[in-house]
Parts: sequence; structure tokens; C-alpha cells
Amino acid sequence: MSDSNEAKKTEQKIPPLHPEDTKAQVERAKKNLIYVAMFSVVMLFAGFISAYVVSMGDSFWLKFPLPTAFWISTVTILVSSIFIQLSVHFAKKGKASAQRATIIITLALGLGFVYYQFKGYGQLIDNGIHAVSSNIIVVDGRLGDYYDIKMNGDFIDVNGNDYTIKGKKMSDGQMEDLRKFMSQFYTYNPEKAFKVKDTKKFTLYLKNSPLKAVDGVLQTKDGEKLTLLDEERLYFLAINIRDGRGDFFARGVMGKDFHVYFKGKEVTYKNRKLYWKDQELTPYMQTKIMQSPDTASAFLYIITFVHLAHVIITVLFLFRAVIHSFTGRISTEHTIGLRMTTIFWHFLGALWLILLLFLLFIH
Repeated sequence: MSDSNEAKKTEQKIPPLHPEDTKAQVERAKKNLIYVAMFSVVMLFAGFISAYVVSMGDSFWLKFPLPTAFWISTVTILVSSIFIQLSVHFAKKGKASAQRATIIITLALGLGFVYYQFKGYGQLIDNGIHAVSSNIIVVDGRLGDYYDIKMNGDFIDVNGNDYTIKGKKMSDGQMEDLRKFMSQFYTYNPEKAFKVKDTKKFTLYLKNSPLKAVDGVLQTKDGEKLTLLDEERLYFLAINIRDGRGDFFARGVMGKDFHVYFKGKEVTYKNRKLYWKDQELTPYMQTKIMQSPDTASAFLYIITFVHLAHVIITVLFLFRAVIHSFTGRISTEHTIGLRMTTIFWHFLGALWLILLLFLLFIH
């Protein structure tokens, strides 16, 4: 009996939680969750950056300008941070219409960031920079390794990614004719030989020997058909010509539109030969660069896309904030959810700026 009385006395001594105290505890718990999430994201990208820097050490490294769309997306996410902060300000002041307008603008800018990020990926692909790690140097189907092509009696040569005749870059019309001729080899089937229409304008050479079409099938001058390996090499050559690749996967001029580095020193290109420290690459180094995947581009895609994934998830919370602003769930007394979303959105904007600067100065 006495124990029961003591328990009742103890309960009476503990005052009930005030609603404001409960609200503060909920807010503190949500903030802690946000900070833990932010810390986890920071550690994730720290790992990516560390792996990037370590991988550069003894590898051939491709460097190129960041796409213009990435800079536009940077402006959108920085401006959106201003509007979401204004949205919190108006919510606290009880200005519902202004709060709704600013959160809608924030959402629109967030979607703009996503759009321009994907547009940036498109620009990278157009420049020959792909997400799936390809090689820096074209290995399969390089003109001059196994096959040569004559156009109107003159051999076609390669200078970087330019196709030339008599030392002059081929015109757009000439390249279109070449692509049309090579389109016969765009589809490779090991069980069927290429069906070729003979043409007077172009002549294919395999290992310095001209090929001829007999009944639509390519043959050597000795009447031998192409082996499966020869047909596969011809297929890769056709694809390279179609995509505008010569010696490099990245499009443009090496040393101008893109650069290749090894141990901090730039690799140069002249007359289809690569030089490092003003000396032609040794056979070992030549083999190494031909086997080197484009790790730099793979890292670029991974780092930016993982960040984009976090932005897309947070955009969903912005959608929710817009809905809540129209249903009255955001008011002067209820701004916790909006403020938590704002904190994480600011964090993603700052993180993107840091990543962009890192890629700008290191990539």
C-alpha cells in the first residue's frame, strides 16, 4: 500500500510536457536526422574524391572543359536557395501567398537544375565523353592499322580525329560520301558476310592489298573471302567513321578541345604519334595508353549523377512542400518540415558548388 502511494507521489512530481517542449524535441530530432544524412553524404563524396585523386596517380588522364549546361544548372540551384529561404521567411511572417509563390519558384528552379544536368550529359556524349568507360585511344577499327581507304584514287589519312586527303581535311560532303559507303558495314553478323555494292569512288585495302566485290562479297585479289576477324575490324572502322572518331574517343583536337596527362605532364600528339616530355612514347607506354580506360570521365559521371540523385529525391520534398503550402499545413506555427527541406537544399547547393570547383581545377 505504501509503495503505491509513493509511486503516485513520484508521478505527481513529474510535470507534464508543455506542447512547446514537445515541438522543440520533435524539431531537434528532425534536425539531427538531417545532420546525420548530410554527414553521410559528405563522407560518400569524400570517398569519391579520394578515389579520383588516387586513380590519377599512375594513369593516363583525360581532361576536358565542363559542359555549358553544368554552369547554367549551377546558377539555377544557387538562385533557388535564395527563394527557398524567402519561403521560410514568409511562412514565419504568416504571408501565405508570398510563401506559396517562392516555394513554387524554388521547385521550378530545382526542376531546371535536373533538366540542365541531363542536358550537360548530352553535351558530354556529343563530345565523345561517355558514361560507360571507353578507352582514351581508339584501338579497334583504327584507319591505317589493318584497313586503308582510297577515295577517287587518293588514300584517306587520319590526323587526330580529322580525316584528310592530301593533307587537307575532308569536306562535309566528302565525309558524307564516306559515311554512306561505310554504312554497308554498320551491321555485323558473324553468320553472314557483308553484302557490298561495288563503287568506283572508294577502294578498300586490307594490309596494303586492294579488295574487290565479287557477287556482292568482299574478296582479296587472290580470291579469298574476309575472315570473321577481318569483318569485325571493318565493322569497328565503319562505326568509328560514322561517329567521327579517328585516333581518340573524345571529339575535337587534342591539346585544344581535350588534353591527356600522365603524372602531371601533358601528352602531345603529332603525325599520329604520342609524345611525353618531348619524347615519343616507348612501346611499353604506347601499350599502356592504348589499354587505359577513360577513368576520368567515368568518375565525372558517377560524382555528378550521385549528387543529381540526391537532388531529385529532395525535389520530391519540394513537391510536398508546395502541396502543404496550399493545404494550410505550412503556417507560422508549422514550419518544421519546410525548414528541414531548406537546410538540406542549401547543403546540396553548397555541395554542388564544391564538386564543380573540384572538377574545374582538377579535371
